[in-house]
Amino acid sequence: MKQLNEFLIPFVGLKLGKHQFEYQISQSFFEDFDYDEFEDSQIKVNITLEKKTTLMELGFKHQGTVKVPCDLTGELFDLPIKGKIRLVVQFGEQFNNDNEELLILPHGEYQIDIKQYIYEMIVLSVPSKKVHPGIKDGTLQTPALDKLKELSVNHQKQQIKEEETDPRWDQLKKLLTDK
Repeated sequence: MKQLNEFLIPFVGLKLGKHQFEYQISQSFFEDFDYDEFEDSQIKVNITLEKKTTLMELGFKHQGTVKVPCDLTGELFDLPIKGKIRLVVQFGEQFNNDNEELLILPHGEYQIDIKQYIYEMIVLSVPSKKVHPGIKDGTLQTPALDKLKELSVNHQKQQIKEEETDPRWDQLKKLLTDK
């Protein structure tokens, strides 16, 4: 994975208080992580960094769409996603990111790398089961579904009923129903 300098926030020069950062995440961001579950992505990430005297609080929010295949039909569709996480950054003797809500940076650090947190936040906001919205409301039209309807048992029975029958057989059928 290559180093993405745009996701490094140098906090040493920032004044105390809140600071806003905004990022547009596209498919190339996920290619750097070798993550290929999405065909395309358009995600807006907003980060609020609140610098205090002894610690920093980071608030991550994202909203956008990812193009994924439907688990039921395999059709690609734009899945809307959104989410948020909070991260507290403290300073200590050595680097420690064991806790998902707390990051400890060594005292000499002057910047924070946020790309891993953005990646995890987005990937974890995608539901495990991805269903095309056209399936839920019945508007999905695909060649595969058309072929399934054509080959279904009910459709074949209707075609057989619609075919004309020999009138001699119709007379014999009347005898069975007249009893």
